[in-house]
Amino acid sequence: MEEVTIMGESDEYEETLKDIEKWLGVVPGFMEALPRDALVKLWPLFKKYELGESKIPAKYKELIGLAIAANLKCPYCQFFHREAAKMHGATDDELSELAYLASETASWSAIIHAQNYDYEKFKKEFHQIGEHLRKMMAAKHGQ
Repeated sequence: MEEVTIMGESDEYEETLKDIEKWLGVVPGFMEALPRDALVKLWPLFKKYELGESKIPAKYKELIGLAIAANLKCPYCQFFHREAAKMHGATDDELSELAYLASETASWSAIIHAQNYDYEKFKKEFHQIGEHLRKMMAAKHGQ
């Protein structure tokens, strides 16, 4: 079957490659290996959310990414997000705490799922706990 090319698609792809090299200093092979149309669509989102400013500060985005990568057990993502978090000022203490928090989420998820715990009961209990914690925080801050 013959490949269908959309008018201007090649130019858009070449411009995307130039932009990637401008921002990253190199076009990573894993990006170059993507279908051309996919890279043209994915790169602006990567650039905006990984390299640009968004609602979540860069260090927090990378810490979130690292916690997710740890639970996915993806060495590529773990390396990327750990190094990017450090680039954005994450300390060894923050990375250590994050490792615990990532494991805590996975651990409690496994426990609750293994129990086949009632979801509606869980939500009700969570709201009760949340209300209690709000009262405790207000009392602590003299409100």
